[in-house]
Amino acid sequence: MTQPNVFIIESLDFEDEKEDLYEGKVLSKILALNDIESEYYYIRTKAELEAVVDIFYKSEFRYLHISCHGSKNSMETTLDSISFDELGDILSPCLDDRRVFVSACEMVNRNLAKSLIDDSKCYSVIGPSEPVAFSDATIFWSSFYHLMFDKNDKAMQRAEIKQILSKVADLFMVPVNYYSKSKSDGIREVKYAAKRT
Repeated sequence: MTQPNVFIIESLDFEDEKEDLYEGKVLSKILALNDIESEYYYIRTKAELEAVVDIFYKSEFRYLHISCHGSKNSMETTLDSISFDELGDILSPCLDDRRVFVSACEMVNRNLAKSLIDDSKCYSVIGPSEPVAFSDATIFWSSFYHLMFDKNDKAMQRAEIKQILSKVADLFMVPVNYYSKSKSDGIREVKYAAKRT
């Protein structure tokens, strides 16, 4: 049985490392301040991702948070590009009864969702639909987790996720995609557009 804790995997390019833009590391410290259990791992290669995903699976943590660069077709680590098909092969066996949160430019789309959800019992894949600045992403995710765990520290329910995503998307001007399994067509998609004033 999975536990309602957050497992963070982060990978940056060399420039971000030089600038000390470790969103995932900052997020793990903020979660600790809120008494939310988390584990943080920094990776640079596909091989390291595979090794850390095995640790994630054995941890029985329910929430996987990935902070990285990405495109509409791939996840980028410091040294490797990983196609969504490859990422699905790596992650899907470990996602039953779990949720995936991705903080990466353009990566959270229907193709990613299909690669992770189709062959697993993954509850959902959630993340920004457009590029987001480091500071905005850090505040967005910190607020999201704080509000979710404050509402219910045992489980994230779909209705509560949708309600809180709508609020934080508006507040921080971050458009978000939410994908989950659907009985009718395989993938259910909900978009939260940030309201511009």
